[in-house]
Amino acid sequence: MSNTPHTLQEEFPFAIEKLRALKGADPRFAKLLEDYDAINDRVHRAETHVDAMDELAEVALRKQRAAIKDEIARALALADV
Repeated sequence: MSNTPHTLQEEFPFAIEKLRALKGADPRFAKLLEDYDAINDRVHRAETHVDAMDELAEVALRKQRAAIKDEIARALALADV
């Protein structure tokens, strides 16, 4: 497992198989997962000071990550997989 906090496996430990199934069946969902991972990596790099970022930009990224996570949670709740 990654050392980056807030991975999807940590956020949705009960739905790992469902995440995989939806990712393979729905290109839009797969894109959501890619977007989440990319933003989560950027947040982590900012938090660990690998990439310099002002506080407002970091907060904006966290909000973006939360919005995508909410979309993923909705899709998981509605999925028939």
